[in-house]
Amino acid sequence: PKVFAIKITLYRISGNSSIIQSLIKAAENNKQVTAVVELKARFDEENNIIWAKALEDKGVHVVYGVSGLKTHCKMALVVRREDGKMKRYLHISTGNYNGITARQYTDIGLFTANENYCSDASLLFNYLTGYSKQKEYNKFVTAPFGMRKKIIELIDNEIENQKKYKKGYIIIKINALVDDKVIMKLYEASQKGVKIDLIVRGICRLKPGIKGLSDNIKVYSIVGRFLEHSRIYYFYNNSSPLIYSGSADIMQRNFDRRVEVLYPVEGTQIKKELEEILHIYLKDNVKTRELLSTGEYIRKPLNGEEPFNAQEYFIEKVKKKYQTEAKKNLKKKLLKSKS
Repeated sequence: PKVFAIKITLYRISGNSSIIQSLIKAAENNKQVTAVVELKARFDEENNIIWAKALEDKGVHVVYGVSGLKTHCKMALVVRREDGKMKRYLHISTGNYNGITARQYTDIGLFTANENYCSDASLLFNYLTGYSKQKEYNKFVTAPFGMRKKIIELIDNEIENQKKYKKGYIIIKINALVDDKVIMKLYEASQKGVKIDLIVRGICRLKPGIKGLSDNIKVYSIVGRFLEHSRIYYFYNNSSPLIYSGSADIMQRNFDRRVEVLYPVEGTQIKKELEEILHIYLKDNVKTRELLSTGEYIRKPLNGEEPFNAQEYFIEKVKKKYQTEAKKNLKKKLLKSKS
């Protein structure tokens, strides 16, 4: 009852989507609902057209994004009346609001009521719906308005830290690494002594391990039970890490032809969790393939270590968490029944 408005981007919509049903129900209950639907989403064009019409028929304000740009960012913004004021809640993710891919992909998202992030999301929705030409944001790094430039600045900052403190380190986990300008900057960082670990699930145009060019770069690809789809950008920053996440890979199409968002991760605990996630992936020696300077991928050598599967580790961690919670809840019920 307290919800006033909902805004969401829909890139790939699955058949019989629970998200769509919820948006329709909200519109039927007189909420202001806006859906930015990308009609040219790969593999789901037909679904998106069908569901866009269904949403419009039920009173949802459907927008098809900015002419000439594909809307690839993943955001949901909910505005509620609380204590006589309007309060915003934002979910921003690396993955689509798609019930099928959600069971097959690994993704991460941030759920926040931080006003800086929510304000940026509102401004970006205004841009997507044609009400503004906003290019500058408080926290968001957006494409096509300077995302490549920001990533290059972050790499440059790590090069400077390496010069001053000899501790430059970069970890990037993405789906694809293709953009020439960023690749050349990573080569430069390697030549200056910055250690770089790249976890690139798919295509990678950078060649690691070439003497005098990319000696300090390692490239890994993890192909496991789930399709790796999360994107994390980590810069050591002389022990005060700068961490970003969001919808964009390092590709020309992401930087120049799509609406994308990267956001800084600022919460201390969440930063620790993301850093831990990256190091767990780098520890994987079961599903990881390492890219050689020849362009060939080989299984990551064990080097005398115990086999370690990162995806299975995360599955077991979640299972233990829910088992512990289930035991606590059962104990509470037993104590309550005895009393």
